[in-house]
Amino acid sequence: MKVVFDTNIFVSAFILPGSRGELAFLSAHRRKVELYSSIPIFTETARILRTKFDQPERDVTAALKMMGRAATIVRPSRSIAILDDVPDNQILECAITAQADLIVTGDHHLLELKEFEGISIVRLADFLRIIPSD
Repeated sequence: MKVVFDTNIFVSAFILPGSRGELAFLSAHRRKVELYSSIPIFTETARILRTKFDQPERDVTAALKMMGRAATIVRPSRSIAILDDVPDNQILECAITAQADLIVTGDHHLLELKEFEGISIVRLADFLRIIPSD
C-alpha cells in the first residue's frame, strides 16, 4: 500500500513518543507500507518543528534523516491549487505523483475532500486500523 503522510503525522511522530503518529511512522520505517514524500513536505515539517515546537537544529536534522530513510522521495509532476493552504496542495501533489493509495492526515481541509483523484484521504486512527499488523 502506497501512502503519503501529511506534515502533522510526521510532527506527531517526532514530538510525541508513543503517539499514533509515531506508530504510523514506524509502520513505514518497518516497510509495512510504502511511504512517499517530497522536498516541500520535508521543508514544511522542518519549519514546523523549528518554529512551532522550538526544536533544536540537531533534532530537526535527525528527524529529516529518519524521514529520508523511511520514505521514497518524489518530485511532484504537476501543480495543484484546489485548497487555500499551499502545504495542503503539496500533499496532494506528492500523492498524485506517487500514485498513492492513501493520504494520512489530521488536517480537516484535506479530510473534507475524502478522496482526491481516486486517492483516499483518511484520519490517522483509520490508517492504523487498516495497516498490516505484526
